Amino acid sequence: MTKPIVWAAALIFLLAAGQASAAEPLVGRWLLKTQEVGGQQTDADPLTLRIVQRGNTFEFGYSVPVNNIQFVSMSFTSNLDGKEADVKNSQGTKIGTVKITKAGGSLYKVVLEGPNRPSAVGTMTVSADGKTLTSDSEANVPGKGSTHTRQVFSRE
Repeated sequence: MTKPIVWAAALIFLLAAGQASAAEPLVGRWLLKTQEVGGQQTDADPLTLRIVQRGNTFEFGYSVPVNNIQFVSMSFTSNLDGKEADVKNSQGTKIGTVKITKAGGSLYKVVLEGPNRPSAVGTMTVSADGKTLTSDSEANVPGKGSTHTRQVFSRE
């Protein structure tokens, strides 16, 4: 290889490595710490949210412990571009749809819908220090009206 080709290959590698290390703030393993529904603090069952980036795609998996093994109870994949994606349960059955849009920095807008469930609109925000993920949503619950839910996760 000639020197210009070697330098060009090295430059491409360094640029690609720099982009690969710039992961979305949302990526990581998050543990639910607190939950508030309709202004009332509720006991939060153990819940883990795992977000993995694969290229421009983000895989979201919500899991709960069953006999000391993390069992994925809900999952979906999104490009953070607002396009609709299927939400699936643990058996891989579609239970609804989600649209996630990166709104800037560490803020993400979310729309979650499904049959026989209230639609929810909200945000997910990663704290400036990257240690906390806060999910806020509003859902119109039949017979109860609009209900606000806040979940606070900490990075594991």
